[in-house]
Amino acid sequence: MPGAGTPPPGYGRQEPPQPGYGGPAYPQQQPGFFDGGPMEHHDDYFDDEPPKRKRRFGGCLAVLVAMAVVVGGFYFVGDRAVDYVKDMVAPPADYPGPGTDPVSFEVHEGDTVSAVGRNLKEAGVVESVDAFIDAANAEGLTVQVGFYPLKKEMKAADAVEILANPENIDTVNVTITEGSRAKAIYKVLAEKTGKKPADFKKAAEDTEAIGLPDYAKGNVEGYLFPATYAFPPDATPTEMLAMMVDRWEQALGDNDIEARAKQLKCGDGKACTPEQIMTVASLVEAEGRGDDMAKIARVIYNRLDPKVDDGATNGTLGIDASNAYGIGKSGTTALTSAELAKDTPYDTRRRAGLPPTPIGSPGDAAIQAALNPAKGSWLFYVTVNMKTGETKFTRDYDQFQEWKGEMDAYCAKNKC
Repeated sequence: MPGAGTPPPGYGRQEPPQPGYGGPAYPQQQPGFFDGGPMEHHDDYFDDEPPKRKRRFGGCLAVLVAMAVVVGGFYFVGDRAVDYVKDMVAPPADYPGPGTDPVSFEVHEGDTVSAVGRNLKEAGVVESVDAFIDAANAEGLTVQVGFYPLKKEMKAADAVEILANPENIDTVNVTITEGSRAKAIYKVLAEKTGKKPADFKKAAEDTEAIGLPDYAKGNVEGYLFPATYAFPPDATPTEMLAMMVDRWEQALGDNDIEARAKQLKCGDGKACTPEQIMTVASLVEAEGRGDDMAKIARVIYNRLDPKVDDGATNGTLGIDASNAYGIGKSGTTALTSAELAKDTPYDTRRRAGLPPTPIGSPGDAAIQAALNPAKGSWLFYVTVNMKTGETKFTRDYDQFQEWKGEMDAYCAKNKC
């Protein structure tokens, strides 16, 4: 059964505030020096009659002026020092709050508290990074990835209070299950966002905007990776689909699909293409579960290889999930004889080889199975118990028919 993928919770890490700089170095104020000059000698200095005292103000006035300069200099240096000390001990700049215009603020995967503070300041939410870090340290802040409803010019502590509560995350959370078809994905996205499925279908047509690979040939089926997404509240259909394709590209790189596809054969002795691997993975996703996935992948490759098939199936896959996709029915629904008789490009009972595109979005397990098929010569498999998923594998057609009768009896009793 398809399951939901979950992304690791994102959270910010605390960082201690960086130490401030040591402050500017002010030049040392040099004191003034005053020279009275050499003493004047007068011939009449030693006369019996004392000389008349002259009024001399120059030296005294110079001392007074010099003292004013010195005192003023000390005042200037002291004033600068006081300001510097105030700067060192004063709290960092912070808005008084409560804030003005609304801001949708995003915390990214891997953001530290310092990084969040810098982004908040840049967005005009807090006045200084230091004020935010101080408030964050006091709160012991841990931030989860997502979008938060904040305001411009908030008090740092108020911003921290909102960021500290995951319930304030303002995102559109959507879970896409493994095996989901594009049409069903559009419907889920529309229900969660209030948009129309047609909006997403139209967005999918702009393959360049959503980043679809060239070998997908313009068909988004299979490339909208199944996972749980936290979309921004104002994300457009194009942006949402692009995020899903980006997640598929991550799986592409993680599994080295392009390189490993060349090691497998998808018919006529030719190496598989990445698109064919995605098609095989989508068939495996629709047909198997657990450890059986790798065996089902092996059956598909064996049927595509004439050296293994020996004419037992003539290169046809006989996968009813593909036939169901071709006529627009659910892959879990048993098809009637009339429905199986309908000829579509996805008819794997009459047409040899793989269907033209994936039939749904495979998850990591199905992709791994398609890249790492089990060893075996099986050509047939049948699920004899839909509830437990018990599936039997064989190369012998008569054995297959016997097990198929077992499946028919189960379905007659339990309504498959």
